[in-house]
Order: sequence, then C-alpha cells, then structure tokens
Amino acid sequence: MPAAASKRPRRGSGRVTLAEVAAVAGVSAQTVSRVLNGPQNVPAATVDRVRAAIAQVGYVPNRMAGGLASGRSKLVAALVPALASPVFQETIESLIRSLAANGYQLMLGESGYDDVDEVQLLENLISRGPDGIVLTRVLQSGLARERLASSGIPVVETWDLTPDPVDMLVGFSHEQVGAGVADLMIAHGIRQPALVTGNDPRARRRRQGYARRFVERGCLASVSDLPVAEVEAPAPLGSGRRALARLIDSGRAFDGVFCSTDMLALGVLMEAGARKLEVPGRLGVVGFGDLVFAADTTPALTTVRIDGRRMGQLAAQLIMQRAQGQAVAEPVHDIGFELVLRDSL
Repeated sequence: MPAAASKRPRRGSGRVTLAEVAAVAGVSAQTVSRVLNGPQNVPAATVDRVRAAIAQVGYVPNRMAGGLASGRSKLVAALVPALASPVFQETIESLIRSLAANGYQLMLGESGYDDVDEVQLLENLISRGPDGIVLTRVLQSGLARERLASSGIPVVETWDLTPDPVDMLVGFSHEQVGAGVADLMIAHGIRQPALVTGNDPRARRRRQGYARRFVERGCLASVSDLPVAEVEAPAPLGSGRRALARLIDSGRAFDGVFCSTDMLALGVLMEAGARKLEVPGRLGVVGFGDLVFAADTTPALTTVRIDGRRMGQLAAQLIMQRAQGQAVAEPVHDIGFELVLRDSL
C-alpha cells in the first residue's frame, strides 16, 4: 500500500522529494512547485490537493536548492537597532506578513545604535545572498554605502529621510517631527521647553528640529539654551524618571518636556506624579511612538504616531519588485507622521 511504502527507509538524505508529493497529489512536479512559489496562479482545488499531499508525506521544501536553481534566495534580511525595542515592532511584523504572503522569509538582526560595526554587519548579510536588505536607519558610513551599492542587492532604508539614499527609502523627517512637536506645545501654552532624549542619531535630529523651532518662535534665545537630559539608548522607563529628576534638580525653569520615546515619557509622568507636579498644568509631556500603553497612561500621553505598518508594507513591496526584476517608479516614500493630542499637554 502507498502508506506503507512511505515508511520505508530512503537512501541518501532521507528527505521527501517534490516528485513524491506530486505522485500523492496526482499532479506534475511543476504544479507542486507552482503551488509552493505562486499559489495565487493555481486553481484553488489544485492548491488544496497539493497542500494535503504535502501534509500527508511531511514534505519540507529545500529553499536553498530552490534559491540556487532560480537565482533567488526568497530571503530578506532586516536590521534593527535593538530587538527588544517596541518602537520597530509594528514595522517588523508588517514586513514579515507582507513577505510571507509572497513566499519570502525575513531574517532579523540587531545593529545597535552606533555605526561602529556597520560595515561588518552588512558584509555578513551580503555574504548570505539575500534577495533584499531592509535597514531601520539611514547609512552614514561611506564604506558601508559602497559595499551595499556594489553588492547589487536591493536595499530599503527606513525610519529616516535623506536626499541621498543608498537605493530605496521609506521614512519621515525627524527634524520635522521635532519642529511639529514644538509648534503643538507652543499652541498649548508651553513657553519654557525641556527635552529628555536618547543618545541615538535619530533622536538627536528630533532634538535639533525641536530646539530650532522654539528659537524661531522666540521662546529660546539659542539652541544651547534648551534644558536637556540625555540618556543611553535604548532607554528603559527608569531612565525617564531619573532624567526628569535631573532636570528639576538643575534648577532650570521649564513647563514642557518632549521625550524621545513613549517609554521615557512614561517614566517622566511617573516621576512628575511622585513629585506632585500636575500634568498638564505645571508640566506638559509629549512622547514619541504612540506605543500600545500611550492612550492608557494617567494622564493619557500626547505623542507622535508613525505608521510602522505602512512602512513595512512599502519596504516589502519595493524589495520584492526589485528582486523580481521589476522597475520601481517611486524609490523614495515620505510617509510623514501624526501628532496625537491627548491629556498630557
């Protein structure tokens, strides 16, 4: 019987083959391959029959062999500064879903917040022959940019904006975020701003936009007059508490604080509560990221919303278009940002 035959020891690797799946499903090996790589182009009944056969015989596709045959690995690599950071979670989840729907897998790595190991990290990725690379940053190192450009691998930089991307880009302007937050705070009566910020490059650009706008609006004499408490990124909640304590203990006057992450802002709210500082009233607080808890803090946190889901979808779409040899009409997408006004301002 066929079921018994499937139990017999196999020679070689022992792997179930594509031909065996085809025999059980009653279709050609080419049809099985089409179901695995492009099921949307195969009749639904055939897809169901092939998938049932795959489940019956325990077939696991050899992606390496398929990649060698097609010249494509069906693998996309992504780098994030910190795997534990919730800020990039929505983008990564969107990337995974968008790629998986088209037969691609995502390989995720951690880059850290500085550029020290940028070249080595990218060379390691390039050596694995991915169909594309997604970065949650804009590359600064000239050597790293050169390595990527010469690799021929499609690249999408995200979570930032630059007039000179390596290849393709999906992001937004951090300087404009800072300026937008300043305008919002001024509109709600803040005249003496302060800043609690991580020490990563993107947060520093938001800092520049924030300080410059307060100077332009006549609230600060110069950028250097802005009271700043800088913390190590990625920063936990406790860093926000300690940063606000440092600002208060410095004796400098301020009535509003912009925080480079919602987690820091939550710490600021907790420290303000412990010190009996009314928010809003005595102190306005604004975060960045619109994380899942932001609407449920006390008071609800005013913050900046970034559409990470759309960023991931666009990045996946650009990578797949290029990997399949299609022209990309719009290689740069500025998705902007949204100021979310709640009770903390």
